[in-house]
Amino acid sequence: MTGPAPHPHGERELCEPGLTLYAEALTAGRIARSALGQAPCLVGLALLLPDPRDAAWLRPVPPSAALARLLDPLSREIDARLRLATALTRSLMPLAATAGDDPSRSITVLEGRDRIRAALRNASRSAREEVLTAQPGGNRMAANMRQGLANAEYVIAAGGRLRHLYQHPARYSPRLREYLTEIPSGRLQIRTMEQSVGRLLIFDRETAYIPADPDSSTALEIRHPALVRYLADVYETLWAGATPFTESLPTAVPGAPATAVQLSIARLLVEGYADQAVAEKLGISVRTCRAHISRLMRTLGATSRTHLGALLVRSDLAEPAR
Repeated sequence: MTGPAPHPHGERELCEPGLTLYAEALTAGRIARSALGQAPCLVGLALLLPDPRDAAWLRPVPPSAALARLLDPLSREIDARLRLATALTRSLMPLAATAGDDPSRSITVLEGRDRIRAALRNASRSAREEVLTAQPGGNRMAANMRQGLANAEYVIAAGGRLRHLYQHPARYSPRLREYLTEIPSGRLQIRTMEQSVGRLLIFDRETAYIPADPDSSTALEIRHPALVRYLADVYETLWAGATPFTESLPTAVPGAPATAVQLSIARLLVEGYADQAVAEKLGISVRTCRAHISRLMRTLGATSRTHLGALLVRSDLAEPAR
């Protein structure tokens, strides 16, 4: 007698039988553990979790929560690669003249915020199809939103569309909501994500802008097709893992007694980040971060920060990070 045929792929991949079983589990609310012989990948990807009431059954994880968890490591890797690309460009481009290259054809260094704003304004006036932006931080500054609205109006007047990627705390910015009321329906899409992402703007997939120093007083204007294409691919990957502004933020545990921002803080604390680093990654102030930590302590009944760390490790609040 021959045994069952081996699964055609590894446990970190997803096959057609797996998709079919997952869809059935979502429809029915659970699926028998015995059915997993066709698709062990569902367990490897944690798309199905044990039913706490009956070990013979498994319950499906909501697709939005599963996607956010699966894409989170990839988003972090892409963000790290983007920062590395910026650092390498800053280091190597000054040597281009020595080698006889003409860097002005593909990369231009813009020094000074006024020059950067002028370049973005001109790029917005020239855009005809789509503008992609990623902006770190939570609180949207009034001056930045006014300038952003003016640039958006140029793009929309030419028949183009916009996509904005922010961090989750931006959802609570009144200035962002005011901005949304000024943009015609259907011409703008917004998504938010948990982790910090470097500032990135791409116009018609022909020109891209990234900061060249920590305080954003210097920027790189990139026109090299391969680099712009790479940055656009990075953006699309981050976009796929982000949550649409019109949808509620995914939570790590259904019915968890904490907000999405507090769950993000919990995951970062368990990973060993200090308050300052957590605040920077989430685009919030240290004061706001510590206020959320205090609420987490009250929610979990922690008597100290050390006690809070122990409770988070034992709880399900930080589970996606593991």
